Amino acid sequence: MTEVIEKGLKKIGITISKPILAILCIVFGIIIIVVPDLVGIIVGIFLVIEGVLLLTEYLELQRQQPQASST
Repeated sequence: MTEVIEKGLKKIGITISKPILAILCIVFGIIIIVVPDLVGIIVGIFLVIEGVLLLTEYLELQRQQPQASST
């Protein structure tokens, strides 16, 4: 899971070390345990960010493919 997040962050130019990412995961896990109502919001934010990253990756791959020239 952390590799997926790291890869996604690198695509948008953000690099995070594994210890910092681990600490963030622990903090968010504790927040979710303490305030369970935030689960929906946190999951929603994650899905939106992941969707944007996947869409930008797809568009980037489409842009890099050689264009078929029409003759």
